[in-house]
Amino acid sequence: MNNKICKLFNIEYPIIQAGMIWNSGWKLASAVSNSGGLGLIGAGSMYPDVLREHIKKCKKATNKPFGVNVPMLYPNITEIMDIIIEEGVSIVFTSAGNPKTWTNWLKERGVTVVHVVSNVKFALKAEAAGVDAVVAEGFEAGGHNGREETTTLTLIPMVKEAINIPLIAAGGIATGRGMLATMVLGADAVQIGSRFVASEESSAHQKFKEVVVNAKDGDTQLTLKELAPVRLIKNKFFDDVQELYKTAPNAEQLKELLGRARAKRGMFEGDLEEGELEIGQIAGLIHDIKPAAEIVKEIILEYEAVKKEVSSY
Repeated sequence: MNNKICKLFNIEYPIIQAGMIWNSGWKLASAVSNSGGLGLIGAGSMYPDVLREHIKKCKKATNKPFGVNVPMLYPNITEIMDIIIEEGVSIVFTSAGNPKTWTNWLKERGVTVVHVVSNVKFALKAEAAGVDAVVAEGFEAGGHNGREETTTLTLIPMVKEAINIPLIAAGGIATGRGMLATMVLGADAVQIGSRFVASEESSAHQKFKEVVVNAKDGDTQLTLKELAPVRLIKNKFFDDVQELYKTAPNAEQLKELLGRARAKRGMFEGDLEEGELEIGQIAGLIHDIKPAAEIVKEIILEYEAVKKEVSSY
């Protein structure tokens, strides 16, 4: 494939692996990049020295392009950005913050910048800030999410209509059919998270991976909107949150229940009862754990097959 995103990142396939906290270390990023997509290291769950280590290992594991995803709420953001430049990373995906803050600084240093948005307003702001592309993420996505609850099916064409830079679709995409559907709606590429959680190279705990492949439709729900909306698999912690809501809690009470390191506890350490288990609605279509290379190949083969099938209608 030779579209805008493939040219922008110098990759074979317009498939970007999402930079998910506790799931996206150097093993997954390098595996996806070696398979022709774009792998991303998720900096959101890494101390600066850990991120540097992952970047170094990723550079040894692949000679293909890869990037780093940086939530801009990160407390050590300046140190993180300095490490990215020092280590020669040329692609950065930013999220959870104002794209104006770092876009020019990164671009002045030769970095290609992409920003993740959940609505048209933020897509326009990202374009005005000078980013090279945007990821428009629908509310089907796992983890932290947009407050508007706009689905990918409606978000992608609305953002496409509004901006003039390349568009990457995210949220509810795990198959070649899903990839084709979003590209028909106007996307130039797809960003996939949940499917790569259930890969052999994902740094997620094996117990969490097994929960993902056993998930059915309706097993996830968006919650904690008063803090930061997050889509979770329903477990004991989720049920505790729902019980607390019956008392009309304020934000401080919700923060107290949430505590610290819930996501690490669930996804990385495998505490299926008390941890946050962040995954997208598409988990209901994920039935196995396999190497990232097989996932990429499977998606592309299905994409090409369905494209031919649809063209014959």
